Amino acid sequence: MFHFGDRKYLDYQAETVARQVEEVNEIYRTMRGWRHDYHNHLQKLKAHLAMGQIEEAEKYLNELEGSLDSIKVKYTTGNISLDAILNSKLCIAEKEKIRIHCKAEIAESLAIGDIDLCAVIGNLIDNAVESCRKMPKDSERFLRIYLCIRKRQLYINVTNSTSEIVRKLDKEYISNKRGDHGHGLKRIDLVVEKYNGYIRRANEPGVFSTEIMLPL
Repeated sequence: MFHFGDRKYLDYQAETVARQVEEVNEIYRTMRGWRHDYHNHLQKLKAHLAMGQIEEAEKYLNELEGSLDSIKVKYTTGNISLDAILNSKLCIAEKEKIRIHCKAEIAESLAIGDIDLCAVIGNLIDNAVESCRKMPKDSERFLRIYLCIRKRQLYINVTNSTSEIVRKLDKEYISNKRGDHGHGLKRIDLVVEKYNGYIRRANEPGVFSTEIMLPL
């Protein structure tokens, strides 16, 4: 069992949760704003068409398309909070030229709190991206994410390329990690412990994977 009373860790945990919640909120603020303006957009387009202003209507449609593209809702799972965290984090990973494969389909609402869910997925992706960044630029970098419901459990599997080789993946490995990576590992383990779940980490040549099961 982990006991982390250290102030730096608590500060990191608070900052991480706040950042991840803000990432979620930013995407959905944009989406809510777009939905609110939907009828106004239609009325403006109808007005242009009624006056035969085809070029003006096309220009306005192009502007709207650009606005939608900025939202980048590429990954959908059925869970709003998870959709937001995946889209914000994986957008960053793609900019790092990391090859992404994401397959996720879960229930709209889960027994697991949204903050805990976002903390686990967010930290898993952050750690995977950090590991990929450390690889030589000419190497193949990838990140695979798989989430589903299995026998009344949330199953999470995150696998990424790595140049790191770890012989022993235990509490000592987590404790020896420094900075955001170490804090992220601790946060993940705390959530798994909170829900009486299961976690397994594996490091094979060129690949690091984390498998988690959380009872629902």
